[in-house]
Amino acid sequence: MLPLFEQAIELSHARLNQAELHFKRPMPEIEILFNLRGQAAGMVKIMGIEKRVLVRYNPILLNENGDHFLAQTVPHEIAHVVTHALYHRRVRPHGPEWQQIMRLFAADNHRCHNYKVKHSTRRQLQHFSYRCGCQEHQLTSIRHNRVIKGQHYICRNCREVLLEAPL
Repeated sequence: MLPLFEQAIELSHARLNQAELHFKRPMPEIEILFNLRGQAAGMVKIMGIEKRVLVRYNPILLNENGDHFLAQTVPHEIAHVVTHALYHRRVRPHGPEWQQIMRLFAADNHRCHNYKVKHSTRRQLQHFSYRCGCQEHQLTSIRHNRVIKGQHYICRNCREVLLEAPL
């Protein structure tokens, strides 16, 4: 396991212990995975009747943003775990209760990160040019493939069926 991954695990548990001491309540056991892909830096999932807590971190964004990820993303996700342990589903995900926990962790309470996600996104969809009576449209490869299979898309403006533009 890479040192950054170990640091993220240690910091996650340290923040949970900090919350236990502060709120004088036990916090749930967590399972930590480094398998999140795409644009999200982290995610918490509470699963099943047994309320198993899964914290997933994006390994690419962790590697690319090391210290900032540890200082911001790890507390952000653990604050969600603590918020759920204290309030269950009675509060907003980034509401005042979550913000209070972020202050306890001495972390900024921003809802979203601003990491560059070019390397962490899975795929870039190819675009295809289509025309109608009034303009040119760009359809993704997903919609283009649907057109090939017989689906039609209609322009919202002129209400004509979109046709693939010649190259």
